[in-house]
Amino acid sequence: MAVVRLIRVRGSSPRGEGTAMYVSSQMQFGTIGGGRLEHMAVAVAREILCSGKKAALLDVPLGREIGQCCGGRVEVEIFLMDEATRATALHADAQSRLERPAVLIFGAGHVGRALAEALAPLPFATSLIDSRVDELAQATVRVVHHLTPLPEAILRDAAPGAAHVVMTHDHALDFLLTAEALKRRDARYIGLIGSATKRVRFERFAAEHDIVTEGLTCPIGAGGSGDKRPELIAAFAAAEIAATLTG
Repeated sequence: MAVVRLIRVRGSSPRGEGTAMYVSSQMQFGTIGGGRLEHMAVAVAREILCSGKKAALLDVPLGREIGQCCGGRVEVEIFLMDEATRATALHADAQSRLERPAVLIFGAGHVGRALAEALAPLPFATSLIDSRVDELAQATVRVVHHLTPLPEAILRDAAPGAAHVVMTHDHALDFLLTAEALKRRDARYIGLIGSATKRVRFERFAAEHDIVTEGLTCPIGAGGSGDKRPELIAAFAAAEIAATLTG
């Protein structure tokens, strides 16, 4: 296995300094930005793997010379991975996964399952939570599943900075969970599925219980289009959540 790492970036570049990818004779893991730069770096990495050469250094202008238009310049180090480098990379990957922001989806109905599907490949720790066995069973995507009659307990135990997305089968439960999320005052994102009318009703409920609704997104995914198909609502909501958690 060879390591390909950006060690210096000047001007505009698809990825920043320190970005690394890993290249074997047949596969590659990660990306330094794609395009001709990555193609060149992968070719050199595989030459190193075949020849046994220890390392190489590329100084690449990201312009017409290589058919890219970023306009910057990067230095790329390429070297064979040893056991110490492998251990460091595995530790960094494990640490990165532990630090991923949590996204808690309350409700495994059509939109909840579609949202879990949309978020699954993204760098978040996504959980799908419901009290209904049959609905959770239809969610085949690889995110954490919680079958529980007390979703509010999971919400209360969530780490600070999580995203809470409420879309259960019960409006009263929606209001309870949304209120609990707002009371925490430490969520990065709180979303409630529904319409403008549902928002008004929740605002009235919140006022009666002295709950501040600042930071609530309702309806979710409304910045996309008016299309009500679950997959499209989920796509727009996933973009909204990702923008908030990574912004």
